[in-house]
Amino acid sequence: MLNIRSDIPHTAGYIGRIPVRNIWLLLLYASHLYPHIYRELPESERVAVEDAPDDIPNLVAKLLTNAVERRLRRNLSFGYRRRYADLNRVRGRINLLRTERRQLLQLGRVACVYDELTVDTPRNRFVKAALLRLARVVQKPDLARRCRVQAAALERAGVADIPASTHRQARLEIPPGRGDNEDRRMLAAARLAFDLALPTEDVGTSHFAAPYREERWARRLFEHAVAGFYDVTLSHQGWRVSSGNRIYWPAERQTTGLHAILPSMQTDVMLERPGQQRIIIDTKFTSVINPGYHRQQSLKSGHIYQMYAYLRSQERPDDPLSANSTGVLLYPAIDAHVDEAAVIQGHAVRFATVDLAADSASIRCRLLAVAQGSPLS
Repeated sequence: MLNIRSDIPHTAGYIGRIPVRNIWLLLLYASHLYPHIYRELPESERVAVEDAPDDIPNLVAKLLTNAVERRLRRNLSFGYRRRYADLNRVRGRINLLRTERRQLLQLGRVACVYDELTVDTPRNRFVKAALLRLARVVQKPDLARRCRVQAAALERAGVADIPASTHRQARLEIPPGRGDNEDRRMLAAARLAFDLALPTEDVGTSHFAAPYREERWARRLFEHAVAGFYDVTLSHQGWRVSSGNRIYWPAERQTTGLHAILPSMQTDVMLERPGQQRIIIDTKFTSVINPGYHRQQSLKSGHIYQMYAYLRSQERPDDPLSANSTGVLLYPAIDAHVDEAAVIQGHAVRFATVDLAADSASIRCRLLAVAQGSPLS
């Protein structure tokens, strides 16, 4: 039975019609920094951070400046940068066309293309830009000053600026899993620093571009936050957590051109305990119910068809878990708390909501309950 809500706090922020108490908590769960925080901080500090999301920018600034400080003491990571120059000796490869066109040989020079070892790498530029951005976001003056001092140290070392117009593109170009653990933590903090530069309604603070709060972006954030939370909290319990898995229709006797035009499907989150259980979670950043034609309200039929296709299309004799895998459609709570389920042709299908306007502890408990419990049991 639906439990119509009357307890959503009016002070909660909204993205569209979705009440969100603090979007920074979702950004933390979705970030590559969350695994480092979860594994390296004592449990008391970790819970304190999640329970006070307003402190997340300060934590990110502290972790980033600590990592940069250690990197500066050990020397910055180097990389190769492609250079083009007219030199009086051959270095690297000769650019024959430029050399001939500009008649450089008569001047005793030659056009060369070579790779130069430098600290002015995209990664170090990105970290410098993150420090400058955090300096405008954090509320503690000493942390803001520390960010500016370290950005200046990077500049003195030869690290150039990233143009503001290319900040988002630079974020996409930095691979997340390369370098040592210190580099990965520094880069994860820098990525989250860019995400934390969100629009705010507080008077007197820095304001950033409004599109960050658009619903399309929030849908992806909700998906990545759920995947990141489960990856950190369930992986050590024997679960395999994956996101963005592409699955295909089990088509047989295909005509020649069908493969090129038959669409595939992509699941949001898949949880699997080898040999025991498989759960496919599809996140939806919208209301769980719609007004119905013949009844006052109803679940959204398109979402049910989508989950049904995920579950039934993957049944294979050589995969025992595929015959009774569970599907979960997970929504943010808007006007109603929902936790209903049924078995449809051998597969349990669950419709559940999580209250993003609740406190952090309640969100954690709710997400864990969705993965580890069922209203049918």
